[in-house]
Amino acid sequence: MISFASFFARSHFLISFLLSFFVLNQLLAKNPNQFIDVTFEAGIDFRHHDGRSGQKYLLETLGSGASFFDYDNDGDTDLYIVNGADLPGCVSPVSPTNILYRNNGNGTFTDMTKIAGVGNMQYGVGCAAADYDNDGDVDLYITNYGPNVLYRNNGDGTFTDVTQFANVGESRWSTSCAFLDYDNDSHLDLLIINYMKFSVEENSWWEIKGVRTYRSPADQIAGSIFVSEPDTLYRNNGNGTFTDVTKTSGILLSGLGLSVAVGDYDNDGDADIQISNDMERDFLYRNNGDGTFTDIAAFAGVGYDENGMPGSGMGSSFGDYDNDGDLDLIVSNASAMPALLYRNEGNSFFSDVSFSIGIGPVTLPYFKWAIEFIDQDNDGFLDIFIANGHLQENIGLFSDQSYPQQDLLFWNQRGKKYVDISVRAGLAQMTNRVSRGMAFSDYDNDGDLDIFINNSNQSANLLRNKNGNKNNWITIKVRGTQSNRSGIGTRIKVTTGDLSQTREVRSGSSYLSQNDLRLLFGLGDYRKADHIEIRWPSGLKQKFSNVEVNQILVIEEGIPADSLSQ
Repeated sequence: MISFASFFARSHFLISFLLSFFVLNQLLAKNPNQFIDVTFEAGIDFRHHDGRSGQKYLLETLGSGASFFDYDNDGDTDLYIVNGADLPGCVSPVSPTNILYRNNGNGTFTDMTKIAGVGNMQYGVGCAAADYDNDGDVDLYITNYGPNVLYRNNGDGTFTDVTQFANVGESRWSTSCAFLDYDNDSHLDLLIINYMKFSVEENSWWEIKGVRTYRSPADQIAGSIFVSEPDTLYRNNGNGTFTDVTKTSGILLSGLGLSVAVGDYDNDGDADIQISNDMERDFLYRNNGDGTFTDIAAFAGVGYDENGMPGSGMGSSFGDYDNDGDLDLIVSNASAMPALLYRNEGNSFFSDVSFSIGIGPVTLPYFKWAIEFIDQDNDGFLDIFIANGHLQENIGLFSDQSYPQQDLLFWNQRGKKYVDISVRAGLAQMTNRVSRGMAFSDYDNDGDLDIFINNSNQSANLLRNKNGNKNNWITIKVRGTQSNRSGIGTRIKVTTGDLSQTREVRSGSSYLSQNDLRLLFGLGDYRKADHIEIRWPSGLKQKFSNVEVNQILVIEEGIPADSLSQ
């Protein structure tokens, strides 16, 4: 016999569940956004090549990245995609190459690789783009397994390889990279993340249930000892050349580095650096403001997980998900480990809120790579997109996991909770891919962010945001005069009513990739931005008021408040 108390408790639980279900469905009804695959229609015919031959070279597993940037200064973001190359035992009918697609301004792209001269054919990994020489056009850096490459933009649709002249030909196995002005001298410096000592001759593999698989990097070199590599920081000399300042700057630690996120997490006006490492603790380098850095990851609470164990960091990004004015941090990990969301407490400490906020349990089964904050519905709160795909292409032979995996989208509930809307967004209806690098841009300039995903040994995907622009928005492109021309490191705060958003212009993010340098602010139903406040790397501050929405603004450092241009 059920007691009255028991009956009441069960009834109360049922009512609470039904109410929660009703509220969630009401919320989802307000977010009808759907991403649609427009790769073919856009004219993007790219297939990544990892060079696999069955030998299980560890190099094959990482995939490659991509970058959106406007190389021809026509107002439309173009797309550069990094590719792999043949490895011993693999001979392709056509030699793989990186690809530069020019945005035609009508939703389509044209392959301009040969004309532009950027068809690097080494084993490519990552890339970043910025105007390192302050001449008004965007240059391109590529990381490789082998010597990296710096292409200087000639301003006429072509590029010149200036790697040797510039002294930035890092020859180790590099992964991510980022341009930053760490010393605020108006010249963009270059940070390169390196992985491990590796050669195909020394490669080995595992056998699981008689099946050859990729060996863990922790067991790759010399039996059970791996040798991770230190990263590299190049200081821009202001004359087209760079100087290696890694040791003098304090970037001294070695790790299996995969991603880099640059942002001023402590709001002191200079660029800090977060590096995610595979199977080793992550790094957080605080900029001391005197040309040096100090690693404070353990002190800040972002070096290990809550159990004091290193994760398997793949991708990372800074972003203010709760709109409290400081940059939070998100890090992706391999399967059996969650994506980690660290809330910035504003006192040099971070708190792991992954499970309490709703992303931890959902992300545990997935092998996660690129990860990024994105306001996909322009409501003024940063959502989270995660690109997934397993490491082992034959995982299904000895596990219930799959090699292709669904990507994930989490919807931000005003900084309090995240809700998995992958199905609602159309991701579950797409063919699962083996996703790796990912880049964001409003490539069609319609007022919402679109997504490019570089899939490992598969065709790429361009996902157009179908409904994000139903809410109002403002896109801001900055142009430095006293600061670096690209405005990297510029902090922008947009305030409208009770909505306040803080973003930074940044190079390098997510995984092996770079997003559009323009910043898109979603404004919901608001029809004007009350205030736009800008803090440039030079220290100059500007403020603009009563700005019309649904436009792309170009803001030059030091211009009068009434001189905003579209």
